Amino acid sequence: MIRLVSWNVGGRDLWSELRGLDADVALLQEARPPVAGSALEVVPDDLTSWSTAGWQQRRWRTAVARLSDRVELDPVPTMAMEAVTGAADWAISRHGTVTATDVKVGGRTIFTAASVYAAWEQSPQGLIYADGSAHRILSDLSALMSAPNHKLLIAGDWNILLGYGEHGDAYYKDRYATVFARAEALGLRFIGPQHPNGRQADPWPNELPTNSRCVPTYHHNRQTPATATRQLDFVFASRSLAHAVSVRALNALDEWGPSDHCRVLIDVDA
Repeated sequence: MIRLVSWNVGGRDLWSELRGLDADVALLQEARPPVAGSALEVVPDDLTSWSTAGWQQRRWRTAVARLSDRVELDPVPTMAMEAVTGAADWAISRHGTVTATDVKVGGRTIFTAASVYAAWEQSPQGLIYADGSAHRILSDLSALMSAPNHKLLIAGDWNILLGYGEHGDAYYKDRYATVFARAEALGLRFIGPQHPNGRQADPWPNELPTNSRCVPTYHHNRQTPATATRQLDFVFASRSLAHAVSVRALNALDEWGPSDHCRVLIDVDA
């Protein structure tokens, strides 16, 4: 079994927290660069470009870290669209939002893991949305899906909701649904986390459908882990891999951790 943990660390310096997670690989979002001389193997290893592109000053990005000797990491290089010079170059729509690496055991690639972050956008009218970034991520990842039996594991902070819109907004419910439908069309199964693999919100939020299996993975600055209501972190896996993947949100009060996002544990029976 290969164990991964997906975690939006909220721009905090939490590298020292990774060692105690009993995992082989960490998929990080909003990660600050590790300190010089860190013993961890981190992707990317170029700390000079450690940021997320956009109009905001985001001095953090997605990253992948190797936490055990049971696996090897073979990074999948990315570059900006304007830097592409050949057909084999993998262009990313927004620098810092996708980090991918082949996960190997004994020199054999088991699957490709990607840490993703769907950055918030702002429209000319002042609307805030993230589903545009989520679709860009799927467009970027489609380059790794050239064969129908691809083996991808994708996890991170998508900044969208599953099965509903904010405060019951039907328009955004439908917009968010297109991300999950497109992932399925690309051969990516939604794995979770879903109840009972995580604690559900209590009291039940008015905006959340009564039949929802969503589990809160994020709390804003007026909430605590105990009062968190929204799930923003999701895991997808290729159909050829999905049967071997199980996911659990570490969102109990005694396991949430020091970020505004809880950790998501991912086990791959490989």
